[in-house]
Amino acid sequence: MTEITAQTKKFQKELNSGTSSLVLLSVLSRGKEPMYGYQIAKLLEESGPGFPMMKQGTLYPVLRSLEENGLLSSMVEPSVAGPPRRYYKITDEGQSVLTKWLEIWKQTKKFVDAILKG
Repeated sequence: MTEITAQTKKFQKELNSGTSSLVLLSVLSRGKEPMYGYQIAKLLEESGPGFPMMKQGTLYPVLRSLEENGLLSSMVEPSVAGPPRRYYKITDEGQSVLTKWLEIWKQTKKFVDAILKG
């Protein structure tokens, strides 16, 4: 692996870890029904730039963390074709936090764009 490739992967990982909670809350806030992890992963994959921005191995710990912090709730339901599925939905507190995070994201994006454009 070249040094540039290694640095690029490191940068992408850092970016993803900083935005994954924001992305997951946003996805769940737009959903009309609770969603399970694989369903969320597929939606992200279909919405992304042709390569996974968030791996499934990263997705589940972030979902658990958001739930532990009261931003998501979950329920387990049996599945006809496999193990039970845990369905997640955003809480009222999660919706409030998402609104604040979106404003911070917009400010951050505006700042970074301004610096990159010179």
